[in-house]
Amino acid sequence: MAREQFQNLTEPMYYILMALMKERCGVDIMEAVDEISKGRVKVGPGTLYTLLDKFQKEDMIKETEVQGRRKSYIITDKGRDMLLAEYKRLITMVNDWEFLEKGEN
Repeated sequence: MAREQFQNLTEPMYYILMALMKERCGVDIMEAVDEISKGRVKVGPGTLYTLLDKFQKEDMIKETEVQGRRKSYIITDKGRDMLLAEYKRLITMVNDWEFLEKGEN
């Protein structure tokens, strides 16, 4: 999977990676996304497990524990780098908006 797929993270991608700053299983990830986003972003199991699989294949997260069907994951350095790059991209966009607003007043 090429880097281009993760050039810009979707909101679910962004929040899942943020949730994985701490080791969590799938249910805990969904709850953390809901909590971090204050209920604004909802991630269902289909989306979650599809993204976890893609993130794992790209070494953005790693599996840390398996207990029966329950798997836990944590973000890798590569995943942190991607998350930070997206954070910086979003800040740049906000700053561009603020610049535009100041220039029109």
